Amino acid sequence: MQAGREIDIGRSRIEREPFYAEAGGEVGLFTIAARSKMAVMLKGPTGCGKTRFVQHMAYKLGRPLITVACHEDLTASDLVGRYLLKGQETVWMDGPLTVGVKQGAIVYLDEVVEARKDTTVIIHPLSDDRRVLPIEKKGQMVEAADDFMLVISYNPGYQSVLKDLKQSTKQRFMAIEFDYPPADVEIAVVEQEAGVSRAVAGSLVKLGGKVRNLKNHGLEEGVSTRLLIYAGTLIKQGVPAERACDVTIARPITDDPDMQRSILELVKAVF
Repeated sequence: MQAGREIDIGRSRIEREPFYAEAGGEVGLFTIAARSKMAVMLKGPTGCGKTRFVQHMAYKLGRPLITVACHEDLTASDLVGRYLLKGQETVWMDGPLTVGVKQGAIVYLDEVVEARKDTTVIIHPLSDDRRVLPIEKKGQMVEAADDFMLVISYNPGYQSVLKDLKQSTKQRFMAIEFDYPPADVEIAVVEQEAGVSRAVAGSLVKLGGKVRNLKNHGLEEGVSTRLLIYAGTLIKQGVPAERACDVTIARPITDDPDMQRSILELVKAVF
């Protein structure tokens, strides 16, 4: 969303179906939640498909999707709206959450715990049976349209205790747990998204599994499916596998030279 410009809800519709390989019944659960006007929390590591899943479901349900990438400077006003000066007058500009509430969109707050604490307070009355959004600056309570759906995501293994969600927030959501997909599903995803052969996709997924095993031996975060796709994309473009895996896997996930060397040894063993 650009400063001073309200979201065009028409442009928030996903016109082409995003590729998504279901791993554990999450499509059915999300569909029931949408029908039941239930808020949904997606939990799982970085790059395991949470955002793609929401895009897929927005297309499948035929609803607009408004995605907000949360960060430490994100305030309640950024979500709800604010008064802005236009020429000689002051006008109210709805924020992305308010637009979604009024227009019946899926509003996806990605990594919600990164936002300031006042943002979680405003979503409480939206995520229970009240389904209302208080706009304090206007003295209004906006009732959510029937098709409005609130979806949040976060990575519980990555957040510090200080940034974790409170129980009062968590217990307003149905939670769908995500993890890196089973090998056969992940191979299909890498093959499709990177455009590589099934053999190359299989090698990348095998490498991903071996690298993830290093998480208990000094690696802070496992390699995401997203990074495996990046590696496949470079290989598809003619970059040698060792170099492709170096720049898309080893270097992004660790700054430790010894760990980088260990990952490159795994690359040589797989490829």
